[in-house]
Amino acid sequence: MNWAYCTNGFRDHPLDQTLEVLADLGYTGAAVSLDHGHLMPGASPAEVGRIAALAGRLGLALAVETGGRFTLDPRRKHFPTLLHDEAEARVRFLCRAMRVAADLGAPVVHLWSGIRPPEVPEDEAWDRLVRQCERLLAEADTVGVTLGFEPEPGMLVADLAGYERLRGLLGGHPKFGLTLDIGHCRCLEPYDVPECVERALPHLVHVQIEDMRRGVHEHLEFGEGEIDFPPVLAALDGYGGLVAVELARHSHAAPDVARRSIEFLRRAHDLAGAGRSDVERDPETVYALFPRAAREGGPGARAELLRALGKALPDPAAAVMKLYWQGDAGERLEILESLPQLDLGPAALPVVHDALRTNDTRLVAAALGPYGSAWLDDHAFRQGVLKCVFMSVPLASVEGLGRRFDEELRRMLADFAAERRAAGRPVPPDVLERL
Repeated sequence: MNWAYCTNGFRDHPLDQTLEVLADLGYTGAAVSLDHGHLMPGASPAEVGRIAALAGRLGLALAVETGGRFTLDPRRKHFPTLLHDEAEARVRFLCRAMRVAADLGAPVVHLWSGIRPPEVPEDEAWDRLVRQCERLLAEADTVGVTLGFEPEPGMLVADLAGYERLRGLLGGHPKFGLTLDIGHCRCLEPYDVPECVERALPHLVHVQIEDMRRGVHEHLEFGEGEIDFPPVLAALDGYGGLVAVELARHSHAAPDVARRSIEFLRRAHDLAGAGRSDVERDPETVYALFPRAAREGGPGARAELLRALGKALPDPAAAVMKLYWQGDAGERLEILESLPQLDLGPAALPVVHDALRTNDTRLVAAALGPYGSAWLDDHAFRQGVLKCVFMSVPLASVEGLGRRFDEELRRMLADFAAERRAAGRPVPPDVLERL
């Protein structure tokens, strides 16, 4: 994997020092932000050549990023974008960025759409974006670089579906590639992050990576968010471009953050690769690897081993259940959460029934996830929902409750509510909503 770091995370360092620090830490690439303080599109050919030569001596592959907040206007963030009446300034900036990229030997130039101005109707915004991208693609053809278009939360093109729509409107131009931000996948995409990667791969030319939480567009250090990285890195297997850490608000501790980042990514990648290949070669190794996987590989490492087990065995249900029976509560939880991805049919129902008999709210909630909702019979599903109510597990966590809610379950919840009222105790609001 070609680990890189976005230079916008080193705002307190000159670009020369930034590249030297990254090379010393073991990075093999840098995503150079064209912005104040580092390298502007108007830099002289001599300066661009000097940076290219330095990167070459350090063994760093480069990409060019263009997302600076106040690059073109000192008062208005990201102004103008390709959607504004004043878009010509952004077009000139991006065309110059492509020429700088070519002189740097960087094959990819990153860009995004921008936020739709409130006075511009959505259809008109899309028309403007297509027209400007067509101009940029003509320049990309001339210069010999590829555009890496990034869906950005809150912008006109915010997600993979938006990128795919735009690519279609541009006729699938071969120079119109995709920049995928891994954190954004967790933030807003309706798919698991590894599934987003697989969907992106045919057009993927640049990757930005960091941790993130669902629904919150905040770039976090690895381990501070919710992403399971070993499966993500496994899904990136075969991708040959840069995987660039993007932590633009961490410049105050840039060298330490960059060091921690590459150490984390290497551990996660080693587990994703070595552990997966070990299990695919000899499924029996999973019993030794699984207990220590989370400690050595971070969140998601066990899920990746389970997926490898599913590939290695024509019928992995017995092995999965053996891991469950031998595991502690944490291991059992990860098995339950991974069941929807393992294509086991109803064979794993015994572990779901076991989880529903426990007093561990995490296991009970996980048992009523997508797998349990799909395969539990009506009686077991109703009893599971009732147990959630007794244990104060929110009904919102029960997958498919609306689809499987029936009159018998309504009666059971009504009886529960009547007992609570008779005892002078409050009825949970989510139960009342169902009644």
